[in-house]
Amino acid sequence: MASFLKPLEWVLGNFSVDMGIDLGTANTLVCVRGRGIILNEPSVVAVKRGTNEVLLDGMAVGNAAKAMLGKTPGSIEAIRPLRHGVIADFEVTEKMLRYFISKVHDGKRWVKPQIVISVPTGITDVERRAVVHSAERAGARRVFLIDEPMAAGIGIDLPVTEAQGSLIVDIGGGTSEIAVLALAGSVVATSLRVAGDDFDEAIVNHMRRFHNLMIGEQTAERIKITIGSAFPMEQELSMDVKGRDTITGLPARAAVTSIEIREALQGPVRKICEAIRGVLEETPPEISADLVDTGCTIVGGGALLHGIAAAVSDFLGVPARIDSDPLTAVARGTGVFLEKLDVFSKVLSSDDDG
Repeated sequence: MASFLKPLEWVLGNFSVDMGIDLGTANTLVCVRGRGIILNEPSVVAVKRGTNEVLLDGMAVGNAAKAMLGKTPGSIEAIRPLRHGVIADFEVTEKMLRYFISKVHDGKRWVKPQIVISVPTGITDVERRAVVHSAERAGARRVFLIDEPMAAGIGIDLPVTEAQGSLIVDIGGGTSEIAVLALAGSVVATSLRVAGDDFDEAIVNHMRRFHNLMIGEQTAERIKITIGSAFPMEQELSMDVKGRDTITGLPARAAVTSIEIREALQGPVRKICEAIRGVLEETPPEISADLVDTGCTIVGGGALLHGIAAAVSDFLGVPARIDSDPLTAVARGTGVFLEKLDVFSKVLSSDDDG
């Protein structure tokens, strides 16, 4: 039976589109060789409560499911199957991956693609195997894992294969990945479970404490995007926020300024800056010398927080810049790995390794 399956998988593989996947806590991006980023959707799935059965045969995955967050009736639950960059719900993650793989292949269900998936630096071997097995059960022919900082470094064309140090900071939804890269490896790296979700949580707590207003995570995200900042702005902003009054229980609104939101975000921003400093303190002197001029490059959704580069530079005393397309850096890197698997094999691990 096994001898029959191998040629069958080879045939199915030839009709499949190999892909790189940035499997993030907040969003999942898919990059296809020669076509670039072809899918970018929230890592959210709507299921029947208590069953893990995806609604409408996968129609409530991604954008459709995120629109349901905080608004579902009792029989439906919109969930995020990844927390802090790792799989929290294996069954739902598998179904989400199956949906994305099928969508890339225009609904075909018999495909067997080869997949490169980015993962946080600090996850355990058990968590890495969970990602591999979920992807295999979702239909992957072969699965490679690559650490997010390395994928991001390749995606933004840093000289990661050379004898020169590069500092990358990837602020995602669930984790912030910080690494000094050189000679196709991580010299020093850390994975901090403080990131975009913590920005949102800080805003939710601020609104409840100082405005007696309960808001949901989608509203907190809108506040962050609209008036959130990590460093003083040239022109401070304000906006009206709607939610539920914690005292009366009735719908209410409050005027909020960018100054108070910046104060609310100080905690998580400082933790990220301190983690970057910790990595720099462990960096060998010769590589530290490289970083005096090059500084760090910030990618991920958190890079879009206004003033984050200025805050990092002010805290550390080294240059900091935002990549021109920070949201897709990791996904673009997985695409490059697909094209150069032989070149980068030393920094990849696959299901064949264990």
